[in-house]
Amino acid sequence: MAISIVYVCCLISISIVSMSKFPMTEAGASGFTIDLIHRDSPQSPSYDSSLMPWQRSINALRRSFNRLNHFRIVYSTQSPIADIISDSGEFLVKFSIGTPPVPILAVFDTGSDLIWTQCLPCRACFKQNNPIFMPIKSSTYTHLDCNSASCKAFPDATCGKATKRCAYSVSYGDGSFSIGDFVRETITLGSDTGKTISFPNVAIGCGHENGGIFNSGESGVAGFGSGKASFISQLGSSGQGKFSYCLVSFLSETSNSSRLHFGANAVVSGKGVTSTPIVPKSWETFYYLTLEGISVGNQRFKFADPSIRPNGSHDGNIIIDSGTTLTLLPSYLYNHLEKAIANSIKLRRVKDPQGLLNLCYFSPKDIQVPDITVHFKGADVKLNTVNTFVRTSDNVLCFAFAPVDDTPIYGDLAQVNFLIGYDLNKKTVSFKATDCSKS
Repeated sequence: MAISIVYVCCLISISIVSMSKFPMTEAGASGFTIDLIHRDSPQSPSYDSSLMPWQRSINALRRSFNRLNHFRIVYSTQSPIADIISDSGEFLVKFSIGTPPVPILAVFDTGSDLIWTQCLPCRACFKQNNPIFMPIKSSTYTHLDCNSASCKAFPDATCGKATKRCAYSVSYGDGSFSIGDFVRETITLGSDTGKTISFPNVAIGCGHENGGIFNSGESGVAGFGSGKASFISQLGSSGQGKFSYCLVSFLSETSNSSRLHFGANAVVSGKGVTSTPIVPKSWETFYYLTLEGISVGNQRFKFADPSIRPNGSHDGNIIIDSGTTLTLLPSYLYNHLEKAIANSIKLRRVKDPQGLLNLCYFSPKDIQVPDITVHFKGADVKLNTVNTFVRTSDNVLCFAFAPVDDTPIYGDLAQVNFLIGYDLNKKTVSFKATDCSKS
């Protein structure tokens, strides 16, 4: 049965962690690299050491289902909407804004564009651990004019009737919200060597009224979508319209963190690289790819949506998202996969004790699974066990894919141990199998 989600979406967060502690290996026009910290990893300020690894998996799975509602709302209305930020993000990112720089712990989200943080004076703000940004103390803070290109480029921007300054207002399905000024500020990233790189005149939201289900460790959002107001779109020559990441499993025992690369450092090259086009659509924020099918062993199942006319196009039929743990597929495709995998694995099937996933096995140890290959247009991506099965109790392993009635999503579990590069100029996403714990 396909999953029907009625919850409000959660967000995957990527944290660019502390400027003095986490390295930027190269900075400047050639590109640079920073660490990504999964919220459930020991490197995260949100890490709960009392949880078993499978309990952290369950939390991530539930966030995955919740997040689907965000995409469903956009698909159904095509109206501007951002992700809901809560303490259930997948990754967290820390950078600084202003002069002198003030540290900001934000959510990295490939499913939204706006960069925003809480600002003083607060008419209504949620509690945060870091100091709230005070614009009056920054020498680089400037308001955006209503007629500026940046103001006009962001769908949620409005013009203040009294001030004639650019403003924004975003609200979320669970009642969370952020309202404030759309401004220009300097964003600074740092390194463990003491070197920093600053980006002046970045358009960000300065939120004076914010509320909802936010964690005190967070202070805003860093949108990495493909829209004009996103973080990557505003980095200029240093970003070169490119970013890539290499995700380490948050259940891994390694102390190494995931990595986020920009500019020249973000180029994915060498043996084994495969690339697929980003398909432009009216909602430009999301990264739409074309899924042609999925193979289990030598059986290949096509993405053949019966709702599309025989001569219709399947281009852009799936979103790649760093904030959804599971891979969510149309029911007819998922059903073929489940049957093929069940025929290949000769272990005792059991029900998921959490009631979340369909295909589960009793196994205290890892299992051998058949070869599963995802066929994007022009790019075949062969998955490993870490990409396809997840533990939901001490003795149960489940297939980490699920059926949905709409909004197919290629989730971040399927992206673990791949270097994945986004090139907004060439409009491609590239994949290269990589041991991300050693990158």
